[in-house]
Amino acid sequence: MGNRWPVQATADRLMNATKKKVAHLHEHGCTPHLAVVLVGEDPASKVYVEHKIRACKSLGIHSTFKNLPDNSSTEDLLSAVRELNQNPRVHGILVQLPLPKHIEEQQVIHAIDPSKDVDGFHPINVGLLSLGQEGLFPCTPMGVMELLKDGGIPLKGKHAVIVGRSNIVGKPMAQLLLKEHCTVTILHSRTVNPEALCKQADIVVVAVGRPGLVDASWLKPGAWVVDIGINQITEKADAERLLKASGKKMANFIEKGHQLYGDVNYLSALQVADKVTPVPGGVGKLTIAHLMYNCTLAAERMVST
Repeated sequence: MGNRWPVQATADRLMNATKKKVAHLHEHGCTPHLAVVLVGEDPASKVYVEHKIRACKSLGIHSTFKNLPDNSSTEDLLSAVRELNQNPRVHGILVQLPLPKHIEEQQVIHAIDPSKDVDGFHPINVGLLSLGQEGLFPCTPMGVMELLKDGGIPLKGKHAVIVGRSNIVGKPMAQLLLKEHCTVTILHSRTVNPEALCKQADIVVVAVGRPGLVDASWLKPGAWVVDIGINQITEKADAERLLKASGKKMANFIEKGHQLYGDVNYLSALQVADKVTPVPGGVGKLTIAHLMYNCTLAAERMVST
């Protein structure tokens, strides 16, 4: 029944809109500048950083990359953040998460200048989102909103179910959907009978970190499903359950011993849903596109003040 959601088209639209904003800023003598700070040498984090820097280059956004040693202290990282806060040429600051366990993550997030907080995690930006006022808001939920709007069906009055209540995705996603007049239900690990609640939804957004949790039995016919989960399948039992119907992914698992997979059982969900985002190749593109937009927006606001 369902089909693959055209995520690339929305990502391209966002990137093109940002490129025009960057060109306008260039005409007025301002080059948006994103500073990315990474602590340590985590391979996945380094790949994410490389993608962000590559996106900056493609749009004409200047980027700075600071890679601190793995044994850096909380104070070392705070010092780097303070330096970037004080640099008037830096418009956006992103500290790549997760941080090493010995670093106080919340202390670092709170230290970032809210006007440069392109991740949208600072308490001031969280509060502005809750109040429906202007700020810098989390990139993944904002990208998902753009995807939903591109779907062409008004969101007003729709029932949205969010599976997961994280500060990064679940909670801001709920706020953004409420702003568009959706009725919002949040499911979490203590929810009773989550499948039945989810099956009432017109829109389902899943971000819990459990591969293939949501399948056709959780969905009503015609639902829109957005899969934000990114999991690494390494167990044969999980591969047999989720990858067997996809020859290419199963072959990749057999060859490499692992395979990226979302929180939604993709092929099962397609049997009843109208649209399902793929993993990989899905919402991650929207996250980077909106990060670029946030950096440009921060630059515009700093120039106008």
